[in-house]
Amino acid sequence: MTMHAARATRSMRPTRSTGWVPLALIALVVIPAIAGSLRLLELSGGPQLMAADPRMAASPVPVMVHVISAVAYGILGALQFSSRFRRRRPGWHRRTGRVLVGLGLAVAFSALWMTLFYPRQPGTGDLAYAFRLAFGSAMAASIILGVAAIRRRDIARHRAWMTRAYALALGAGTQVFTLGLGTAVFGTSRLTTDLCLIAAWIINLAFAEYIIRRPAGRRRASRPTIEATAKVGSR
Repeated sequence: MTMHAARATRSMRPTRSTGWVPLALIALVVIPAIAGSLRLLELSGGPQLMAADPRMAASPVPVMVHVISAVAYGILGALQFSSRFRRRRPGWHRRTGRVLVGLGLAVAFSALWMTLFYPRQPGTGDLAYAFRLAFGSAMAASIILGVAAIRRRDIARHRAWMTRAYALALGAGTQVFTLGLGTAVFGTSRLTTDLCLIAAWIINLAFAEYIIRRPAGRRRASRPTIEATAKVGSR
């Protein structure tokens, strides 16, 4: 191998391992996934292991769609952030990307439906209601823009929009921490709850923008990876 080829090979390798990223993202999904699974068990006729929620009992289908699609979206979506996995299994990345588009839209639209047609969640106010509508719409729009970008073979914009959509979808995971910390410091009130819910989405979006804009994220991928990924929306 010539010195030039060796340098080129090294330049294509990540400067730092990102293998921990999918595991961290899946860990963030675990708590809401457990809570959602317990709710599904209750709605399907199983024992009541969580506080009763008459809103969901009266209309269970939207929450069932939301929980199932959110858990699948969170786990499958986490694997899309592994650059090593994408390089090794470009076909899997392409096929799973199509599934994730459907799952993500199901998450966003079921969340919007529940916000609009369920009675307000106890303990929350107009601020949380408005931001739920805003962020649910933003997630759906991000997925649609991501699909449009990959159809144009614009890999960078595709990844950016899909990263934003995934960050918004993980809001429930981050809310476990913002609600716990916020209520411990400021006490329990409608305004505190609203602000803690909103803070989780903002934190996730801020981290997503950091990932999108950091210099390491601007490195050019190898041509086989680009060509394989670009086929997501071409068929």
